[in-house]
Amino acid sequence: MTKPKTPADLPEPALNENTATVLTRRYLRKDGQGRPKETAREMFWRVAAAVAAEEAKYGASPLSPAKLARRFYEFMTSFAFLPNSPTLMNAGTDLGQLAACFVLPIEDSMEGIFDAVKHAALIHKSGGGTGFSFSRLRPKDSRVGSTGGIASGPLSFLKIFNTATEQVKQGGTRRGANMAILRVDHPDILLFIRAKEREGELNNFNLSVALTEEFMRAVEKDRDYALIAPHTGREKDRLKAREVFELLARKAWECGDPGVVFLDRINRDNPTPDLGEIESTNPCGEQPLLPFEACNLGSINLGLYHDPAAKTKPAPGVAWDRLRQDIHLAVRFLDNVIDASRYPLPQINDMAAKTRKIGLGVMGWADLLFQLGVPYDSEQAIKLAEKLMEFFNAEARSASKALAKERGPFPAYPDSVFAKRNLGPYRNATVTTIAPTGTLSIIAGCSSGIEPLFALSFVRKVMDNDRLLEVNPHFEAALKAAKAHSQKLMDEVSRTGSVKDLKHLPKELRRTFVTAMDIKPVWHLRMQAAFQKFTDNAVSKTVNLPNQATQEEIRDIYWKAYELGCKGVTVYRDGCRTSQVLNAGAAAGEEAVKKASKVRQRPDLVYGFTQKVDTGLGALYLTINEVEGKPFEVFATIGKSGRSITAKAEAIGRLVSLALRSGVGVREVVSQLKGIGGEHPRFQKKHLLQSIPDAVAWVLESRYLKGENLAAGENSLLREVCPECGRDLVFEEGCHVCKACGFSTCG
Repeated sequence: MTKPKTPADLPEPALNENTATVLTRRYLRKDGQGRPKETAREMFWRVAAAVAAEEAKYGASPLSPAKLARRFYEFMTSFAFLPNSPTLMNAGTDLGQLAACFVLPIEDSMEGIFDAVKHAALIHKSGGGTGFSFSRLRPKDSRVGSTGGIASGPLSFLKIFNTATEQVKQGGTRRGANMAILRVDHPDILLFIRAKEREGELNNFNLSVALTEEFMRAVEKDRDYALIAPHTGREKDRLKAREVFELLARKAWECGDPGVVFLDRINRDNPTPDLGEIESTNPCGEQPLLPFEACNLGSINLGLYHDPAAKTKPAPGVAWDRLRQDIHLAVRFLDNVIDASRYPLPQINDMAAKTRKIGLGVMGWADLLFQLGVPYDSEQAIKLAEKLMEFFNAEARSASKALAKERGPFPAYPDSVFAKRNLGPYRNATVTTIAPTGTLSIIAGCSSGIEPLFALSFVRKVMDNDRLLEVNPHFEAALKAAKAHSQKLMDEVSRTGSVKDLKHLPKELRRTFVTAMDIKPVWHLRMQAAFQKFTDNAVSKTVNLPNQATQEEIRDIYWKAYELGCKGVTVYRDGCRTSQVLNAGAAAGEEAVKKASKVRQRPDLVYGFTQKVDTGLGALYLTINEVEGKPFEVFATIGKSGRSITAKAEAIGRLVSLALRSGVGVREVVSQLKGIGGEHPRFQKKHLLQSIPDAVAWVLESRYLKGENLAAGENSLLREVCPECGRDLVFEEGCHVCKACGFSTCG
């Protein structure tokens, strides 16, 4: 594709250091050596020009492609609006796949299952994420009529999807991200709920259980409910609903998975039921889709719409007229994206054209609240959220209706609920979604989605281990206005991220600038429900919990989400995974590492064993020496001396030995190594070994843990860190995100 010529008079975008770093690492086009071959200015123009060019297809458009391209460029480079990552990466390129998320069907046949694996690989290669429902697959140990064999069940195939994802590179810019959903009335539901008991299992999947209203009524009345075999439609067993609900809460308490989605509520809002039933969502749960549907997402930065002089309704302090105009411009942008995108499968192309779903959402909500002086966990914030999203959705619908007059309604409109209720016509079957904005919010320099800020200040490591203090600008401005700003205070805040316990600061300031872990769980949930009330699709939001939160609290959150009208919910208990420090503050993490830093001296005589492991790179000989019956040191050799693989194996052995001799437990070592992927996976005694570190973990786990539940223990010493820059990861909007470089486990 010919590179669009960037106009000479086009202004340079103003980039801070974080924005420049993330754009360079993830979004700018690269040459064969991985060096950027475009500037940020050229990238934004590439996107603006490619999306605006679609305007030429519609003779009734009031805007020329050239003028619209400039408006789109200004819209994005002011960071008032950003489209989803695949649009920034691929618009105006030969790949041209601009959608973020897809849902693929999995039929109950070997052909259908492996067609889905192939389709998912093509989508991941193009930069998209995928959602699946495994609910159609017959349960484990069912008879397979065509062969007389025994079915292995959804979980066995889920592992195949996970391994396939591990092998696919998304152009070096995005990881494969997936959602797996199973109905609560599937006979294998208990296996599914327990699927992540061992940390590192299914590491490329988020899991959600699809709860039906029949099941929720059974929970409420303490009744049992039927498990239905999907291939026969017959009842196979019955379970106590409350016991299943309790198990859900317990596993979410242990590792954050599975989440829940409320399937009947989702399908009540299905705008095109004649096209089928919605069975799954995209990887983070905010976009329910029909099989083979795609959705193009984008977000408006609410932090830029604060206007102290504004007195207009629905609430003072917000530039409502400017927001209205920009919502209409964003809807036009996303509708053009549908035409500009080249989808990886013809079935997706057909479905995207039929329903033309878009998902316009928001970011910078916490920033807007800071500027308004409204605490996140307050009735005022909840009411404002409802007013804002009601306005937002109404204007997005108005924009879609205007586009329908210009371009015609979405082709499936005549059989849609809108036509049957005489509400349209609309250009798009859905218009609003609150999607994750982890990387986009770093580019825009704002808070993520509708999440509260995770930390008011933190230290970011840069080149040569320099430490750069990052501070929320609204917080810093408020400190200066209160004459409370000092370097000593900023250093103190950077250690915990919060001002909750700093009693010497003004009470109003401490009340306004609350962070995710300062807020009680119910306020996270109420905020999600407030936005959901006026959102076509769903809301990506994490209910953050302190480490001491109980299973009963998580159970109550799941039930409250159902009562409040949410379409799903994700919880995350701080420190619930072994690789994360239990305290969010840097000081606690550093102290924990110090306690583990004393390396034990090697005795003159030690005993151990050597185990041979067949890997995809050759025979690995793993020697483990013990002291007092516990592993003390590890030697890993593979192949002939001098090969780089041999050097890597030796390095792994040395580092594992250092960890063990420093007091790090086997569980922590295994949790770090287990599941690391490689290019030559191989089965060893029915276990798929994905790499040399995965093989080391398998031997350690097999000998010393013997199936022990690897969910988090309170003695974990290692933080969950970014694999690219080493900074701490935070969990929000269903993803682990690095605030320093933009890495996200959701792509």
